[in-house]
Amino acid sequence: MPKQYWLMKSEPDDVSFDDVLAAKNRTTSWYGVRNYQARNFIRDGMQVGDGVLFYHSSCAVPGIAGIAEIVSAPYPDATQFDPKSPYYDPKATQENPRWIGIDVKAVKQGRYVDLKELRSHPELENMRLLAKGSRLSVMPVEPDEWRFILKLIG
Repeated sequence: MPKQYWLMKSEPDDVSFDDVLAAKNRTTSWYGVRNYQARNFIRDGMQVGDGVLFYHSSCAVPGIAGIAEIVSAPYPDATQFDPKSPYYDPKATQENPRWIGIDVKAVKQGRYVDLKELRSHPELENMRLLAKGSRLSVMPVEPDEWRFILKLIG
């Protein structure tokens, strides 16, 4: 399959792009996704080498904080099995996991592009992130949108 592109939202108080840059091998596990559509994107769509817009959400100034890439195959999210985790799911079992994680690696930290700026570009008017009511934490990005945003980031 050809390379695909994704936007993945993270709350910077939990995992910021700076945290990923500082992590061993600049890599982190993407965990805690508890929406079936977002899970399906991870499980069925993502492949090693796919590009990721690392997006800071639920913060004072939401926006794209950096570029990352997928560096693992999808695997069961361990937090679903941990009763002490806020992401615990009592219906999930080792034999039948419900939630999926994947590893991402920080590639580049350019200029922070906030949501207000993204909305100002007609080239991005059809981007899923900017659609009214869009709340998914993982979503596909069209190749033209990806290229345009890379130019914005610098």
